[in-house]
Amino acid sequence: MTKSLFAKAISRFVAGVILLGVLLFLPAGTLHYRNGWLLMILLFVPMFGAGIFMMFKSPELLKKRLNVREVEAEQRLVIVMSGLMFLAAFILAGFNYRFQWMILPDWIVYFASAVFLCSYIMYAEVLRENQYLSRTIEVQDNQKVVDTGLYGVVRHPMYFVTLLLFLSMPLILGSLPSFFIMLLYLPIIVKRIQNEEKVLENGLEGYSEYKQRVKYRLFPYVW
Repeated sequence: MTKSLFAKAISRFVAGVILLGVLLFLPAGTLHYRNGWLLMILLFVPMFGAGIFMMFKSPELLKKRLNVREVEAEQRLVIVMSGLMFLAAFILAGFNYRFQWMILPDWIVYFASAVFLCSYIMYAEVLRENQYLSRTIEVQDNQKVVDTGLYGVVRHPMYFVTLLLFLSMPLILGSLPSFFIMLLYLPIIVKRIQNEEKVLENGLEGYSEYKQRVKYRLFPYVW
């Protein structure tokens, strides 16, 4: 661990907390948005713990997860589209609470919270299984194909996990309109996966054979 990596990780974390707080509570017009606080706790407490763990146990993995500079032009477009989707979904959730448009019942909020936490556990398992995970699409030096654990079920378990996380967020916020916006993540992630597989097939030895062994990208027996 280096001081610069520590500073970068902490600054990104604090910026994320502040940004999400502004996006949720400013449109809501109040700090008494209970669902907003629930999401922030569920999101940032495990994130902080995972960051501390990686900082001391796997700083190289943490460095990769902090890198968001995409080389692929298609992936830069995906990042922009994802960012706009999140902005719209969170802002709309705040307005949905303020004006009480379409508020979901508590049982859906609690169910979504459980799904979110289970997805975070799966996220940790994916990080444990694949030391090459990066936020950007690239083939790293000495990278090898990972085909065990969750990678033996689908080729992109990280994206499956993020899909669960992202779709549960608007439900935790109690906002049905935001959930419809988050459904846009499906075509966005499909585009990202299609481009990523082209990069991996061209640059990662053994990936074509891995695709033959593990047939499904995201959903077992579906796609």
